[in-house]
Amino acid sequence: MTRNQRYSFFIDWFEKNMPVAETELEFEDPYELLVAVILSAQCTDKRVNMTTPAIFKKYPTVQSLSKAGFDNLFPLIKSISYPNNKAKHLIGMANKVVNDFAGKIPMTVNELMQLPGVGRKTANVITSVVDKQPNMAVDTHVFRVSKRIGLVPQTASTPYAVEKELVKTIPVSLIHKAHHWLILHGRYICQARNPKCVECGLQPVCRYFQQKKS
Repeated sequence: MTRNQRYSFFIDWFEKNMPVAETELEFEDPYELLVAVILSAQCTDKRVNMTTPAIFKKYPTVQSLSKAGFDNLFPLIKSISYPNNKAKHLIGMANKVVNDFAGKIPMTVNELMQLPGVGRKTANVITSVVDKQPNMAVDTHVFRVSKRIGLVPQTASTPYAVEKELVKTIPVSLIHKAHHWLILHGRYICQARNPKCVECGLQPVCRYFQQKKS
């Protein structure tokens, strides 16, 4: 089976079975999404969604967050992984947005990556979710699932290498949605330790399943 055939099956299956695919983080605007994504690093979306309402109640805008003190913000996120660093990142991010971007969340990957706590993955999430830009955020789920299925070669050893392979073949108009297909599939079906292959509709093209079966 060729890689293009795998991609065609993958896209057709998800368009039919998951036509709507969105982030599970809860947010109302780009500011709230950025806060949530920064907090979500090595933390579950469920935990983040339990935490952000108190933050947004106290700091409803990026301007108000820029004036927050560490000692005031930390108690609100102490249940999140790495709360010390993330509290500093959030305050630093807000100050940078206010001082360098006139209080408006930038909407390019390069500009977003100038903000504290924002790497390429986070920048890709923000731009693809808010603006539907054709950017592929590669987290642990996307990295694992795309290699298991056979969408990218095993030699793609870094998130950036996987990102480049995926955006090279997935139609531009679907990249922002395919990001969620891969994440949600990895979260609920193609799990790291115990993949639910019996429930998976990608069996016919999945390299991992075919090797496991043989």
